[in-house]
Amino acid sequence: MTDEMPSNEPVGARFREFQAGLDQPDGKRHRRPRRRGGDGEQLTVPPADFASYYGRPVLKPPVWKYDIAGYLFTGGLAAGSALIGAGAQLTGRPGLRKVGRWTALGGVAASTYLLVHDLGRPARFHHMLRVAKVTSPMSVGTWILAAFGPLAGVAAVAELAPLLPQHGVLGLARRIAPPIGNVAGLAAAATAPALATYTGVLLADTAVPSWHDAYPSLPFVFAGSALAAASGVGLIAAPAAETAPLRRLALAAAAVEFGGGHQLERQGLTSEPYKHGRSGRLVKAGRALLAVGAATALLSRRSRVLSAISGAALVASSVATRFGVFEAGRVSARDPKYTVVPQRKRLNENRPATQL
Repeated sequence: MTDEMPSNEPVGARFREFQAGLDQPDGKRHRRPRRRGGDGEQLTVPPADFASYYGRPVLKPPVWKYDIAGYLFTGGLAAGSALIGAGAQLTGRPGLRKVGRWTALGGVAASTYLLVHDLGRPARFHHMLRVAKVTSPMSVGTWILAAFGPLAGVAAVAELAPLLPQHGVLGLARRIAPPIGNVAGLAAAATAPALATYTGVLLADTAVPSWHDAYPSLPFVFAGSALAAASGVGLIAAPAAETAPLRRLALAAAAVEFGGGHQLERQGLTSEPYKHGRSGRLVKAGRALLAVGAATALLSRRSRVLSAISGAALVASSVATRFGVFEAGRVSARDPKYTVVPQRKRLNENRPATQL
């Protein structure tokens, strides 16, 4: 070892000073005022910023790139759209059903591409299907995606049946495709809630502080965000006469996401990245756009212009929320205070009174 210590103080003394600083309420190290000589002069060292030795983070930041943030959005969009497509199928809204099914297929195709691109090699996605481990959110999510994709694809392709000839082999396909598509659409909708929320469980299962501490609320935030994005696409692309359920769904999505987001900001120190910095601005922008989209949806009725504005705001809110949550996790992993201070607090809370 040729590296030199940052100062000449003994290592043990520096470590004790570091540990004592953790007991401060704000998680920063403070030095007590010291008197020099006999002249009574008091020299105060200003509070030092919380940092780890050699300036290195305590945790290794996530290796995921922004492909995963896009994957979080497109997966939620696909799940919400599958639910809307199934609801439109059961209530006799063919235009909305078509939009929901095709959006679900497009979303899951984009999700698969982004996931494989982040993995680096397509074979790695295949290798993940070799094992089914119920205790691993990544393994469960891979299987959910693998099951949802073909079902969404069959349901969407069934919408092409009216374009086929009425006679011959293609005529037979034209007759059997709609019922097969209906079954596939309902099956895709059955797996959609798991697809919409498992990514929240996946992030919370990591050691990244702002994700890990948000485990009770992240699935709700992602569920509301998924429904908001899917409702937005429906308001933009579906016939205005069939979008009445989407306006109510947008309000429900906003209520779920606002409720989860409120809890997200009450998790203590590790909630700071959701309120400050670039990640905080993204999260706040997502909430503002969600409020605009939900309010405009109530006023849109049969107005195509207002429906398009509402839909665009809802989709943009989902994008901002997903990227904001993703960035908040990266911020908390880089700053050691979000790891050490909560751990020290939990240690002090669990320490017996005789040891205090």
